[in-house]
Amino acid sequence: MRRLTTYFLQGLVFAAPLAITIYVCWWVFTTIDRWLGLPVPGAGFMATIVLITLLGWFASNLLARSAVGFMERVLSRLPFVRLLYSSTKDLLNAFVGEKRRFDKPVLVTLFPGGDAKAFGFVTQDSLARFGLAEHVAVYFPQSYNFAGNLVIYPADQIERVNAESSEVMAFIVSGGVTTGVTARVKRPAPLRD
Repeated sequence: MRRLTTYFLQGLVFAAPLAITIYVCWWVFTTIDRWLGLPVPGAGFMATIVLITLLGWFASNLLARSAVGFMERVLSRLPFVRLLYSSTKDLLNAFVGEKRRFDKPVLVTLFPGGDAKAFGFVTQDSLARFGLAEHVAVYFPQSYNFAGNLVIYPADQIERVNAESSEVMAFIVSGGVTTGVTARVKRPAPLRD
């Protein structure tokens, strides 16, 4: 009976992520198709991808930049809309924009002289504007969650991690159970480039 239970749990570990991924993809496809009223499965998803790509091309076009700039100036004058728009734009730019912010994985000594460490991402190399010239901003994503904490640390408590940012993010978000990370801590590791 114990062997059957083990096989069942192993099957569950294999099947659950696959089933969830397939279901989420199916849900996205059918929802977009339903919104656009297209009878061909997946056509709405493809149309959305093409539309977003065309918007990206348009926004990068020299003539369109002035229109985008005008739209952003208008949005920046509306109190609640400004907060929502700028926060969303900054978040997306942090992950996929030209000015990615989660591209500097580090290992942080949580307490001076202590052994406890945590993986994070440097989002600001200098906080001189706050009177903290020797400090950096480190973002700690939370495991199994789409949240995190921003903590300010002295730069000498930060060690660069020589790994892909996506690997470190997957390691953190998975609660440390992901095995694909091949990181090496650089010692000594100057933080500023």
